[in-house]
Amino acid sequence: MSVGFLLSVVLVFVAIVFLAKMLRMVPQGYEWTVERFGKYTHTLDPGLHILMPIYQRVGRKINMMEQVLEVPSQDVITKDNAVVKVDGIVFFQVLDAAKAAYEVAQLEVAILNLVMTNIRTAIGSMDLDESLSKRDEINAKVLMAVDQATHPWGLKVNRIELKDIQPPRDLVESMARQMKAEREKRANILEAEGHRASEILRAEGDKQAAILEAEGKREAAYREAEARERLAEAEAKATQMVSDAIAGGNVNAINYFVAQKYIEAFKALAEAPNQKFVMMPMESAGIIGSLGGIAELAKEAMNRQTSATVQTPPRSGG
Repeated sequence: MSVGFLLSVVLVFVAIVFLAKMLRMVPQGYEWTVERFGKYTHTLDPGLHILMPIYQRVGRKINMMEQVLEVPSQDVITKDNAVVKVDGIVFFQVLDAAKAAYEVAQLEVAILNLVMTNIRTAIGSMDLDESLSKRDEINAKVLMAVDQATHPWGLKVNRIELKDIQPPRDLVESMARQMKAEREKRANILEAEGHRASEILRAEGDKQAAILEAEGKREAAYREAEARERLAEAEAKATQMVSDAIAGGNVNAINYFVAQKYIEAFKALAEAPNQKFVMMPMESAGIIGSLGGIAELAKEAMNRQTSATVQTPPRSGG
C-alpha cells in the first residue's frame, strides 16, 4: 500500500508539472518567444496561452515597454584637441520581440556601445565652443545614427540626451576669465556711452541756455535802445521848447536850461563812488534864482494854455 501511495503522489506531481508547463501566462508589457526543439516558431502576446510540453518551450522574455539606459561618462577629443567628459541617457523601445531576441546578443550592451561611439564621432567633428553650445544638434545627430543602426534589431530609439559636457578645469578657468573680461568690456562701453550721452545733453542744454541768453540780451538791448530813443525825443522836444522860448525873448527859459544842466552835474558829483562830502564852490542864491526862473517859466506856460482854451469857441451841435 505504501508503494501505491508513493506512485499516486508521483503521478500527481508529474501532472502538476505538466500542467504548469502547458499553461503559460504572459504579463502585460512583455512578449515571449516560443521555440520548438530550439527553433523560433511564434511570439506570445500578454495573456493566457497553452504550450505543449516536451517539444514547445518559452525562448526569450522581451520587455516591450520604453526603457532607459544610462550612458557612462567617457573622454572625448574635440576638433580643436580639447578633452571633455561626456555622459548621457538613452530612451528606447522594442517593437519586434523576435528580432530583439535573435538578431543581436546582449541588446543593452550593443545599444550603449553604439551611442558612445556616435557621441565621440559627433563631438569630434566640432570645436569646443560648438560642442558646448550646440547640444541639441549633437543629440539629433547621435539619435539619427543610432536609430538607423538599431532598426534591424526591432528597436525604436526615441530620445538621446547628453546630460553633461565637462571641459578641463584649466579651460573652465580660462573661460571664466574670458567671460569676466567680456563683462567688464561691456560695462566700460556702457559707461562710456552713458558719459557721452550725458555730455551731449549737457552741451545741448548749454547751447539752449546761450541761445536764450542771447535772445534775452538782444531784447534788452532793443528795449534799452527804444528807451534811449524816447528819452532823446523827449530831450529834443524840451530843447526845442526852450529854444523857442529863448527866441521869443524869454529870459526864464535860459535860466531853466542852465539850471537843468547845473542839477545834472551836481547829481553826477554826488553819486560818484567813495564820495562822502560834496563841496559847492558857488553861491546858493544862484541856484535859488535859477529855480525861481523855472517856476516863472512854468507859470507862463500854464497861462498861455489857459488863454488858448478860453479863446477857442465851442462847437455848435449839428
